[in-house]
Amino acid sequence: MKLLLSLLFLFIVFVGLEAQRNQPVRQNVSLDSIILSDPFILTDHTSQMYYMTGTGGRLWKSTDLKLWEGPFKIAKTDPHSWMGPKPMIWAAELFHYKKKYYYFATFTNRDVKIDTVAGNVIERRASHILVSDKPDGPYVPMKDSIYLSADIPTLDGAFWVDTDDKPYMIYCGEWLKNWNGTMEKIELKPDLSGSLGSGSVLFRASDSPWSREKNSNGDITFNKVTDGPFVFRTKTGRLGMIWTSWVYDVYTQGVAYSESGTLDGPWVQEEKPITPPNFGHGMLFQTLEGKWLMSVHSHKVVNGRYVRVPHLFEVDLSGDQLIVGDIYKP
Repeated sequence: MKLLLSLLFLFIVFVGLEAQRNQPVRQNVSLDSIILSDPFILTDHTSQMYYMTGTGGRLWKSTDLKLWEGPFKIAKTDPHSWMGPKPMIWAAELFHYKKKYYYFATFTNRDVKIDTVAGNVIERRASHILVSDKPDGPYVPMKDSIYLSADIPTLDGAFWVDTDDKPYMIYCGEWLKNWNGTMEKIELKPDLSGSLGSGSVLFRASDSPWSREKNSNGDITFNKVTDGPFVFRTKTGRLGMIWTSWVYDVYTQGVAYSESGTLDGPWVQEEKPITPPNFGHGMLFQTLEGKWLMSVHSHKVVNGRYVRVPHLFEVDLSGDQLIVGDIYKP
């Protein structure tokens, strides 16, 4: 079942990327009509705009979260780097840090195979960072061509500045390598142009009390996938992380909290998922007016095609835990 889900995921991504490459720029597009995996929204007070990106290396712009313009191509990679001339781009995220804008994304070179595990060929895939002076790009490579180990597939890089005032990338070690996905961190250089040292594990897929799958013997066990980390603090200062896995064949999102208040944890997983079934890969942002929202995607079939679409949820961070409310309609 897990291999079938992985193949389905890759098919969804491939079809979505091909569709986005051929999309013309459109105006006044409603959020619920956009096809996009892993939606991430940057609120930019300088331009008074929202910028939404995700899988595919494209960008959407909006002044009100309701009507959007796009998609625009904003990622420029080096064709001579390990990514190759036409890398797949997954789960792009935008962050404003020290007067620059940074594009965290997963890049895959399908022509380079790094391993074969249990019959699954593993392609060269890693989280990486591009930079721009503007929120709408273009985003270009920085000094270091490699942030993470070349022989381990990593994905879904996110950004956090911890209590030591040092910047970090939080990312997933893909389950295909060790059959127990990880959530990890690695320190970044002060200007985010490269990484320092090596990554360290924060928690593993097997730590989750809510994700489930059936193994080859039919026994119920933990799901192997770690996906879509996003770190946040509640108003009381409690450090949390939302992340996504599966409950059998249903995409599901949970939350963990750090007992130390730092990335080092230990991280304690909440017993139950935090969003309804079929919603995941979430992130949190504040509107231009200061309201907290969560951006996620769900799966549905449109004209016989399996697609992912973005949604917004209201959230409450006023206490010591994240509470997800109703669907938000801008």
